[in-house]
Amino acid sequence: MEQRVLGHSGLMVSRLALGTMTWGRDTDAEDAAAQLKTFTDAGGTLIDTADVYADGESEMLIGTLLEHVVPRDDVVLATKAAVVPHSPRRRDASRGHLLRALDGSLRRLGTDYVDLWHLHAWDPQTPLEETLSAVETAITSGRVRYAGVSNYSGWQTAKAAAWQLARGSARLVSAQVEYSLVERGVEREVVPAALDAGLGLLPWSPLGRGVLTGKYRHGTPADSRAASPHFERFVGRFLDERSAGIVEAVATAADGLGVSPLAVSLAWVRDRPGVVAPVIGARTVGQLIGSLQADELTLPTEIRLALDDVSAPKVSYPDHAP
Repeated sequence: MEQRVLGHSGLMVSRLALGTMTWGRDTDAEDAAAQLKTFTDAGGTLIDTADVYADGESEMLIGTLLEHVVPRDDVVLATKAAVVPHSPRRRDASRGHLLRALDGSLRRLGTDYVDLWHLHAWDPQTPLEETLSAVETAITSGRVRYAGVSNYSGWQTAKAAAWQLARGSARLVSAQVEYSLVERGVEREVVPAALDAGLGLLPWSPLGRGVLTGKYRHGTPADSRAASPHFERFVGRFLDERSAGIVEAVATAADGLGVSPLAVSLAWVRDRPGVVAPVIGARTVGQLIGSLQADELTLPTEIRLALDDVSAPKVSYPDHAP
């Protein structure tokens, strides 16, 4: 698998990342071990998790697999902090919470450092300088090698990157955002901000929460995420008329190329400006293999442009001058 540089850094990562949001909940230890082995055997290196995935069980499961399945030094381990789902606050990027959360992540992962640490969400209650000073502490202490942001808006991304640059400290290197053919809102401000600041984009849910695989064209499969009580609302957002039209266009392109809709959708987002590595999630090894096989596809220009057109987000002032 091709390795790409992550933003303004010396960190090389595989151009596909393995997401683990379902690990410890819908994906058990046996399937997780098989996925990790399959991914790394294919040349994948970037493993993405978060302290809140499956209430910490995702990190714990990864911790049990490192060394037993794959050496720790063979992977680029990324996790996140700042989301507190069982608290009235919901977002906490205060210095105290972030550093406690990082220590908890390291304990569950069974490692003394993470390669990439993302601020999982913007916290309007905490001054940005406090949040980023905690990131500096994490890096200078050796517990974090590189840092980035996740789910930040365009102005938030630009402000965080500019603050770090002005301080002359370790620069942010990545921005993790939802990005797919059915979710292109980030192209209005986040993508330009990331490109300007030199942040590598790590799209999450590059398959439109599974919708772009075509599995929902004729209903909801019993074994799909939309049928899971944990993810029904997560997927339902894209089970609408607009998304259905995009899915049909993807299916037509896939038929013409003799590949899967998954391959077409993943190749499209993987090669967008600024994208370094889409984060692919799978509940089974079979699903993961399908995504890895898609890595071999490069879309012909005419198909890429047709998909650009059918999925184009609405833009208006001030993104386009009147």
